[in-house]
Amino acid sequence: MTDAREIDRIVGAALDEDAPWGDLTSETLIPADASATAELVAREPGVLSGIDVFAAAFRLVDPRISVEPLARDGEPFEAGATLARVEGPARGILRAERIGLNLLQRMSGIATLTATYVAAASGTRARIVDTRKTTPGLRSLERQAVRDGGGRNHRRSLSDAVMAKDNHLAVLTAGGQDLATALRAARERMPHTAHLEVEVDRLDQVEAVLAGGADTVMLDNFGLDDLRRGVELIAGRAVVEASGGVTLDTVSAIAATGVDVISVGALTHSVRSLDLGLDVVVAAKPVRHA
Repeated sequence: MTDAREIDRIVGAALDEDAPWGDLTSETLIPADASATAELVAREPGVLSGIDVFAAAFRLVDPRISVEPLARDGEPFEAGATLARVEGPARGILRAERIGLNLLQRMSGIATLTATYVAAASGTRARIVDTRKTTPGLRSLERQAVRDGGGRNHRRSLSDAVMAKDNHLAVLTAGGQDLATALRAARERMPHTAHLEVEVDRLDQVEAVLAGGADTVMLDNFGLDDLRRGVELIAGRAVVEASGGVTLDTVSAIAATGVDVISVGALTHSVRSLDLGLDVVVAAKPVRHA
């Protein structure tokens, strides 16, 4: 679960963007003392993620609104399922509705897609992990959604690990230094607790990368035969990660090559939001006295 302060920061910014000077429609049309009950209903099957984020949207708009979750994050559901019940002042419910749904729909879409990838890799040693290809400002929530779908998280940010990709290696070896020596020198400058991952795009780079002290070797855009050869060549001396162009059509075969990790940018960068709706089921009209 994402830290509550982080949720409030993200949801609060989204609410400010959506209604910077209030909700003109609700404040014009809806009586201030009107109340309502609404239900969060699934229009299609999926895996839930972000129910606390959904609830935060209503709480931050009006603390008098109550949200009763009827399903938990990580729980699969069918079309037609009621996932939560929302009660309270109608204006607040209507103001928070879109932001709550936007974030919940995206997170549940990520969780649902992740669960599909995880299922496709079942029976193998491969872990499905995300990447940094996340929506700016929403990384914490999208990483949670991956976990809710049964996946794992890669490094959170550039500050969390040393991960040398092709452009890093090009700069590192530009002075004519061989790759293993350059990596060892870099390793000397790293904190002793840091993890070193190195991307390779050819099998003949593997030995030099291992000699340089890599903890993880990323085999980038390798075919299935080369992935198998890479696993055999590394032989347990480092974690083996497969990356690049992974799809639902290819992930099972990639997992079967024996890699330890499969990183999938598509989990977050091209996911479809799940179809969830908030339906008002009871609207209490305020009592008017003469």
